[in-house]
Amino acid sequence: MTDVSGTNNLHDDTPLNARDRLAAMHNEIRLRICLLHYPPDTRLSESKLANEFGTSRTPIRRVLARLEDEGLVQSIHGVGTIVTDSDISTLEQEYRLRVAMTELTGRLDPVTPDAAFLLQLDQLIARGAQIITSGTPQEFTRFDMDVFQTLLGLTSNEPLRQTLERLYYKTKRIWLKTAIESHLDLQAEFAIFQHELEAIRLALLSNDLQAVAYIQSAHVSMSFKRLQHQNRSQNGTVS
Repeated sequence: MTDVSGTNNLHDDTPLNARDRLAAMHNEIRLRICLLHYPPDTRLSESKLANEFGTSRTPIRRVLARLEDEGLVQSIHGVGTIVTDSDISTLEQEYRLRVAMTELTGRLDPVTPDAAFLLQLDQLIARGAQIITSGTPQEFTRFDMDVFQTLLGLTSNEPLRQTLERLYYKTKRIWLKTAIESHLDLQAEFAIFQHELEAIRLALLSNDLQAVAYIQSAHVSMSFKRLQHQNRSQNGTVS
């Protein structure tokens, strides 16, 4: 078990109110967990995190409580707060739920993208083209997170947004963990994702938000199936 506090990206002079600071600390710690900077079984020290973020332990406790509710950490009496583990078999139901709920983004309060959104998507596609040639698993995971957050803006249904975000980050570590452990063909994965982003852009230009939702849903489903196959191949269980 490791004990990590990380590096500080939030400074005392950042003009954030209390709610925004809590959200920023939550997002930063969640990012570190999903990028495996805090691998499973890491103990998160309240005092070290409080010192790093320049706050008291009370806001840190609130952030860790939220992360526990999201399934990313677990509070163990006498031990502390530990980053949970994740694997394909235990989170299969969460993945299937993500597939089904992603389809709803095209029907529940869809948001027609404006020029600024399309420009942001174009910038992501350009960034993805660079990752294809020399990206690492961590870079791709961070890229995928940015794409997810951007495309989440295509629905204004807040309960749906919150549920999708919760499911996404709970399952996100699986891809990175499997990619590292099973030597996944990263270039092939990057190329597939890039094609999917380009298909999403074409659907948006046609103002077909339901098609965008189907493309995203298919991406989640096929990505998980590839992970399952890779995991079984690694464990010698593919017939």
